[in-house]
Amino acid sequence: MKAVPIQRSKVVEPDGSIQQIVIWQLPEKTKDQPHGLKYRLYFGLADGTCLVRYDNEKGKGDHKHIREREEPYQFTTLRQLMEDFLADVERAKKGEL
Repeated sequence: MKAVPIQRSKVVEPDGSIQQIVIWQLPEKTKDQPHGLKYRLYFGLADGTCLVRYDNEKGKGDHKHIREREEPYQFTTLRQLMEDFLADVERAKKGEL
């Protein structure tokens, strides 16, 4: 059984900034993805500068990037993940990050 896409979206804002969300349901839970999800949530500028990224790449587990800073992220639910990401995106848009 393969990973099943749950969500895939990409929005390019009028200013050229990009918000991309990719989430897969894994066939089984793993050490790095104990919730059974693989995800990459991204928000960045038109020039490719990453402002916010949440992901759980193999070997690192759940974490987030705020500009150049990387920090652990405590995953609880998919809904909370989306809320936390979108809140950070709004802060980034306001220049608060």
